[in-house]
Amino acid sequence: NPNNPDGRIVERKKLLALAEKLRARGGLLVVDEAFMDVGPLGESLAGDVEQGGIVVLRSFGKFFGLAGLRLGFALADAPTVERLEAQFGPWAVAGPALEYGIRALADSGWQAEMRRRLARDAARLDALFGRFGIPVAGGTTLFRYVRLRDAAGLFSGLGERGILLRHFSGRPEVLRAGLPGEGEEWQRLESVLADWSQQREDDA
Repeated sequence: NPNNPDGRIVERKKLLALAEKLRARGGLLVVDEAFMDVGPLGESLAGDVEQGGIVVLRSFGKFFGLAGLRLGFALADAPTVERLEAQFGPWAVAGPALEYGIRALADSGWQAEMRRRLARDAARLDALFGRFGIPVAGGTTLFRYVRLRDAAGLFSGLGERGILLRHFSGRPEVLRAGLPGEGEEWQRLESVLADWSQQREDDA
């Protein structure tokens, strides 16, 4: 929550109601919030874990771009943490990875600026796709969710030109697109989309 790849959000109140039902039966609600750093923070359950019966999973590999650290963490109430520790035992994490994680969480200024930048870039990518008739149906500010009839053609057309989108074999009409990085990458994407669009017109 947010969901990958469509960015769908399950409302916090619905998750809390589900957690209450599970808790009454001795159950546990586990919510993957790996993308919540770019989601609506008011929908996060991170502040609700003390109610019990809730575990929130977070990652440093998405928003913070630190996938190579293989670092994440779970938030839960004290009894649940004790159960997890007893079941999993000691979990070795490298000292440098912990230091990176601590500094990343503490740098609220960087986080705020990155959220603004991602929002701008996501809107820019939506507009660029829109120019070539590619509808954006959702996603987060880290990735965009595209749904179109010729998704396979777009996937192949861009892939042949060195730009990789994520295609889903079980959902052939769906693609997930990451954000370009520097200015040259934006220019390259625009050029490739123009070539793809022209080729479609020529083939029509």
